[in-house]
This record gives sequence, C-alpha cells and structure tokens, in this order.
Amino acid sequence: MPRDEPPPRTPDGRYVVIDGRRWRASDPDLPEDVSTRLRGALMAARRDVGRALRAGDPDAERRARDRVQEAKVALGERGTPWWEQTDEERRRRWEAGLARLGV
Repeated sequence: MPRDEPPPRTPDGRYVVIDGRRWRASDPDLPEDVSTRLRGALMAARRDVGRALRAGDPDAERRARDRVQEAKVALGERGTPWWEQTDEERRRRWEAGLARLGV
C-alpha cells in the first residue's frame, strides 16, 4: 500500500488494518482542522518520546507519553469508543484534548 493512501478499514469503519493487525480508527467526524492539529500534536509527542529515550530522561519520557495518550484519546483512538458516544460527547472529547494539548 502506498504511503499516501489511507490504510484499509474494516467493513464497519471502526478499525484500520495495518500489517494484518486491527487498530481503532480515528473518529471520522473530526473536523479536518481539528484532526490536523491533533495529529500534529501526536507526532510531536512521539518525537519527544524518542528524544527522551535517547537522553535517558524518564521524566520527559513520561510527560511525552502522557501527551501521546491525550492526543490518541482526543482523536478517538483510545478511551471510550467514538461510536458509543453522542455527537456532543465526541465534540467535548476533541475540544478537551485540544485545550489540554495547547493546540
């Protein structure tokens, strides 16, 4: 699969399949600008995890991993499944994540 194409989804649209493994898909109702900001925060946090690991800094690693978790929850990839939330709950989830991540 070319890198610029999205990974295939399960028929119900709830999961993406990467290398034969299912992963929860991001909330498909995220506004594009919100999705872009949250993905940027997620990638920055992942880079910070790597830097902290290379530096041997467990405190920085914990902070970065907490930001990864926050971004994944805001995207709907962790926490209460987005398909079990009302539209209002979904909106509150991503707005809270944006605020906590400062993006």
